[in-house]
Amino acid sequence: MSNAIEFESYCNQLLSAAEFDDYCPNGLQVEAGGDEVLRLVSGVTASQALIDAAVEAGADMLLVHHGFFWKGESPVLTGPKGRRIAALIRNHISLMVYHLPLDAHPHLGNNSLLGGLLGLGGGAPLEAGGLLWSAELGSAESAAELGRRISGGLGREPLHIDGGNGDVSRVGWCTGAAQGAIVEAAAAGVDAFISGEISESTVHLARELGIHYFAAGHHATERAGVRALGDHLAEHFGVEHRFIDIANPV
Repeated sequence: MSNAIEFESYCNQLLSAAEFDDYCPNGLQVEAGGDEVLRLVSGVTASQALIDAAVEAGADMLLVHHGFFWKGESPVLTGPKGRRIAALIRNHISLMVYHLPLDAHPHLGNNSLLGGLLGLGGGAPLEAGGLLWSAELGSAESAAELGRRISGGLGREPLHIDGGNGDVSRVGWCTGAAQGAIVEAAAAGVDAFISGEISESTVHLARELGIHYFAAGHHATERAGVRALGDHLAEHFGVEHRFIDIANPV
């Protein structure tokens, strides 16, 4: 069996974590488990609800995409953050976090897996190791058809902003809060861009750039990566793994 440091070392290499200038520290954020990791729980965000579920599941380690210690965030451990970290330490659960490295991985990453969930075969990043992906559709389809493709793959209805450019032949996407990448996506020649969230300005940009925009949900577009990484770690290290989905409409 392996300990938390060995899990971190393996993931750092697997995900090329050192290559990313991220908004938070990747790897172990809280080291609180015992000498061995036997039960791994994964989920999207280290919320109190997910931590409580990990305690109930008897986890030694919690693996998430969204952890703590974001740039610009207060360093004090008070309020919800203090209570969450206290619960991890009290219950001897280590917290391991991978953010941008997990978005970008070519096989386990959120962007790669979102393309698969939506049936966008042949998708690839616009630049090596990049976060913005695109794919050509086999044949042009209406924006409504693309919306049904998204809702079928993610189990939720996306918000569609019609850019007025008709049918879709090439799709771009970037999971999470990447709505600002719509400008880069339009410059790359896609007809539609998919991300998780939407800002007030995104509506105007979509219309002015002449591109369909689909806000498919930050949480919904980033469930697949952490689950896939957890499954991979379970197989590699021979441990139990359980993905717990804490519902989030955003």
